[in-house]
Amino acid sequence: MLKRIYIFIVTFLLLVLAEQAHAQFNRLPRGIGRGGGGGGSGTSDSLNHRTGLEDSITIRFRYLDSSKLVSFDSSILDFTRYFPLPWQYISLGNSGNAAENRLFTPRMRSGWDHGFHSYDIYNFTLDETRFYNTTRPYSEIGYMIGAKSEQLIQILHTQNIKPNWNAAFQYRLINSPGIFQNQNTNHSNYRFTSWYQSKNKRYQNFLVILGNKLMSGENGGIKNDGNYIDSSEYSDKRFAIPTQLGQFQQAGINPFSTRIPTGTFFTNAHYLLRQQYDVGQKDSIEVNDSTIVRLFYPRLRFEHSISWNTYNYRFTDTEADSVYYKNNYNIDIGTSRGDFLRKDYWRELLNDFSIYQFPDAKNSQQFIKVGASFQWLSGNFDTGLVKKTYTNLWLHGEYRNKTRDKKWDIEAFGSFYLSGYNAGDYNVHASLKRLITDKFGYLQIGFENVNRRPSFVFDSTSSFYFGGSPDLNKENSSRIFASIERPKKKLKVYGNYYLLSNYTFLQDYYKVTQASTLFNLLQIGVEKDFKLTKKGLHWRTWVIFQQIAGNSPVNIPLIYTRNQIAYDGSLGFKNLNMSTGFEIRYSTPYKANNYSPLQGQFFVQDAQRISLRAPDLAAFLHFRIRGFAAYVRVENLNSFNFSTGGFTRNNSWIPNYPSPGMQIRFGIHWSFVN
Repeated sequence: MLKRIYIFIVTFLLLVLAEQAHAQFNRLPRGIGRGGGGGGSGTSDSLNHRTGLEDSITIRFRYLDSSKLVSFDSSILDFTRYFPLPWQYISLGNSGNAAENRLFTPRMRSGWDHGFHSYDIYNFTLDETRFYNTTRPYSEIGYMIGAKSEQLIQILHTQNIKPNWNAAFQYRLINSPGIFQNQNTNHSNYRFTSWYQSKNKRYQNFLVILGNKLMSGENGGIKNDGNYIDSSEYSDKRFAIPTQLGQFQQAGINPFSTRIPTGTFFTNAHYLLRQQYDVGQKDSIEVNDSTIVRLFYPRLRFEHSISWNTYNYRFTDTEADSVYYKNNYNIDIGTSRGDFLRKDYWRELLNDFSIYQFPDAKNSQQFIKVGASFQWLSGNFDTGLVKKTYTNLWLHGEYRNKTRDKKWDIEAFGSFYLSGYNAGDYNVHASLKRLITDKFGYLQIGFENVNRRPSFVFDSTSSFYFGGSPDLNKENSSRIFASIERPKKKLKVYGNYYLLSNYTFLQDYYKVTQASTLFNLLQIGVEKDFKLTKKGLHWRTWVIFQQIAGNSPVNIPLIYTRNQIAYDGSLGFKNLNMSTGFEIRYSTPYKANNYSPLQGQFFVQDAQRISLRAPDLAAFLHFRIRGFAAYVRVENLNSFNFSTGGFTRNNSWIPNYPSPGMQIRFGIHWSFVN
């Protein structure tokens, strides 16, 4: 009976959607959609080349700091491939609101940092920027719609202008009015890339133009002077529940015109040009009498990178409540409501020169790199009244070796700041990964240590500094890590051991505090896919254990887990790849961090212990037919109230920030060859 229901649902969706795209599907390579596993390098999930056929396509990509070309991943198992918020993160209750990782992840980077990271997960970044190489123009279009007109639009197009020159454009829009008052969001991201390589393969350049415009309403959480969540008066009008910040406003549904009178506005832009010139040896392969393939093996590489970056973080409240700011931030803005604005605006110029040496000419994954970087910073604070300029000069080096037999993967790098604002900062990192046997899998061990000046948001010069410790010492964080990956067993076990001193954090909404004692933290994670039946029933589990030793200001859940019980298969349809079932997310009770809307920071609180009413429960149906994927999700089923029959028993992962009730999301993702 259950199988018949699945067949009916899938058949109905296919009739409505697949026929409309049939002509385009036939032009796609056969590789799309085969297999259900993850991993970007698997041949079952890649866009493969079929020699001699008109619709064939070879497309791969690489990242800026890696020369390894990677194939596409078309797995449908994880919804967050299409949605920007990973399962480890918790938001304030609406798509696009500030989000925090439930797993302890201290900042392990030395050097200057502006300090605003609660919206990082919604940014396009340079680190995850892809540079493509494709034999035919390739595009992706994604669209998702959810409760209360929540929308997600994604567009990607890439093509080779010439065989040695590729360009790509990517755009994303996140818009959601939200379930509760004053939490509406509107985020837009764009990215343009260009990758050019000369015909003799000695010279190449990389260009990135990237921008993020994030707008999020801030409501300070719902008011706690009444049991509004469980009140029958508000059971079907959650938008009317009183909130700490913002005046009552009607929810808007226009994704291109969003009004946010009280909220966070964070815009950043990045312009990067990297040029490389190689010195090495020529070679060639004679394919036949008339075809010769020219090769070039670099031995020495000269690299220059220059980038211009801007960061503009603003908080504005057009009808500020003087009582709220006085009670929570000790800020006196007068007795009447009025405009309240805080802004930090940064401009950054980075200039880097590096030299590579390749010990093995035929292995570009093995190299020694040394270089020097200069950074110029200009900060505009206190809404334009204060301006300051800083500089930094540092040296860096790296050794990397991914052997040609794919058994060893060695990474070691470090940097030291010679002078400037961050003088004395440093970081060192070493990692060793080894393929034990094809049957067993991989073993990895590593260590890193970072000494850094605390983020600038904790500096008294910042517009968002309102009190606390004026003199801060450098933070020092060490991490020892190890992992075992057994792909054939679909098992991964990993661990992190942190040792931290002078950890800097917020307390009581705005007070900058630094931990006075050394503390350590142990984190162990297990990921496993169990096959329950021969016909495709799976149990996928992710379990994280975290334990703190010492007098620590960090509050984290002891156990945090996600589990999926799902059927993966095709139900007899030749081109169908489907996964459907239930997903459960749970955290043990703990004193979760609260959120400071004015500073856009999560802060430590010890007054309220958060305990879920029930584990988060969602039902899902994900499927793919060649280049077309779709997903239907019914989330927060756990909020069903048996006494009233509605979905009103909301969980709260963050104090006074309840999760939505039941949500239905439907989305499509279409990849095609032009």
